[in-house]
Amino acid sequence: MKLCMFLPFEPDRRWKIAQQAGVTCAVVKLAPELTHREPPFNIETLREAKKRFNNAGLELFGLEGDQFDMTRIKLGLEGRNEDIENYRKMLRNMGELGIPFLCYNFMVGIGWFRNRTKIQERGGALTSGFEMDETLKKENSVPKIESKTVWEHYQYFLERILPVAEKSGVRLGLHPDDPPIPSLKGYGRIFYNAEGVRKALSLSSSYSHGLTFCQANYLAMGENVPALIREWKDRIGFVHFRDIRGTADSFIETFHDNGANDMAELIRVYREIGFNGAIRTDHAPSMDGEGEATGYEILGHLFALGYLKGLLDNDSKNVQK
Repeated sequence: MKLCMFLPFEPDRRWKIAQQAGVTCAVVKLAPELTHREPPFNIETLREAKKRFNNAGLELFGLEGDQFDMTRIKLGLEGRNEDIENYRKMLRNMGELGIPFLCYNFMVGIGWFRNRTKIQERGGALTSGFEMDETLKKENSVPKIESKTVWEHYQYFLERILPVAEKSGVRLGLHPDDPPIPSLKGYGRIFYNAEGVRKALSLSSSYSHGLTFCQANYLAMGENVPALIREWKDRIGFVHFRDIRGTADSFIETFHDNGANDMAELIRVYREIGFNGAIRTDHAPSMDGEGEATGYEILGHLFALGYLKGLLDNDSKNVQK
């Protein structure tokens, strides 16, 4: 498995810490508000990103998240075909530059969402969480878009990008809804349980139609996480290594050794299915001096990287015995 990290376009302290911690590859979000460049449907933006990571001794494994405004695509608005064509250009650029993976989601209106950011974890570390409070219940009572319509927009999108991904040699990795609930602030969701993901996978058996396996999301759904890894062994292309305590309606992010998943078991199962793709730490608590939790402060990730590296090394040694 490749030890990976989500890093910014502009090199900073996180880049150096990643190298020192033994990270070998990176994923990046190249949205214009983060890079002050055109989106990666302009190949020069993508070329510059790859060059920067290569110069730092890191493989650019893939892109993650919405690389430009996906509102018209996800809501099915006028202009979505123009945006889908730009998405297709981005995939062709990735193929030309040898960037093999694209982690994407189809969360409409709101991306991943937390409404608590100052929860105390072990030793006073600050972490984030989600609570289905009365405000959210009220907002959900006024539907903005139904799940059935979201599904139609997703299928329309996938049918038009998957052939280009296949031809370009790029693997798509669908990320589940986060938090995994049927509706958020009135926006219907379609990938809040394993059944929704199975429905998406049934659209095509193509190698390019894969998954980003965000293990804590599936735990929040109440799913059997090891069983899902085995079920989707041929579809998982990228792993988000994170943990929580709680359920979809009420959970907190935890240190990676302090949640409800048996992390050592999950590593054994990834090895068992022959997974050799990229695995990255995700949503770590904020440690002393870092302030309010966003999930991406570096000290929590440094701890998580060491913990993950130890699990990987230990599992490898056990396999060799």
